Amino acid sequence: METSSLKNESFNWTCKKTWKKSAKNTLWCLLGCSIGDFGTILFFQINDYGWSTISIMILAIINGLITSIILETFILLKQMPIINAIKTALGMSFISMISMEISMNLVDWLIMGEAKINLWILPIMLLAGFLTPWPYNYWRLKKFNISCH
Repeated sequence: METSSLKNESFNWTCKKTWKKSAKNTLWCLLGCSIGDFGTILFFQINDYGWSTISIMILAIINGLITSIILETFILLKQMPIINAIKTALGMSFISMISMEISMNLVDWLIMGEAKINLWILPIMLLAGFLTPWPYNYWRLKKFNISCH
């Protein structure tokens, strides 16, 4: 009896529909996060304020979270009243967003050696930012049926 109950509790990682939906959700999050993140790094790249790389990246992460919440609220306004849209956007998975932000900034730091944006590094940063939280977003959607859209 224990063996059959374990089989029923095994997690299914092969659902194409869930992978597709979780990819869409992850891409929306990536768009929102990257606007604030890249904008902050570019601002400090253009304007030399003497901030350390870690300070710039922490601010970039915070700004990425903020812009992601703003974008998500805007998208959700088509589906619900503003108060509900804000609550839903704030209830998004910060684990997913923070892992996305950290991975993008880590790639930037490891390759560039500092907080610096070049056109050729953007696809690498975006790929890391997408792939890092995607399995978690799949799991969350599959296990709890929780997503942002």
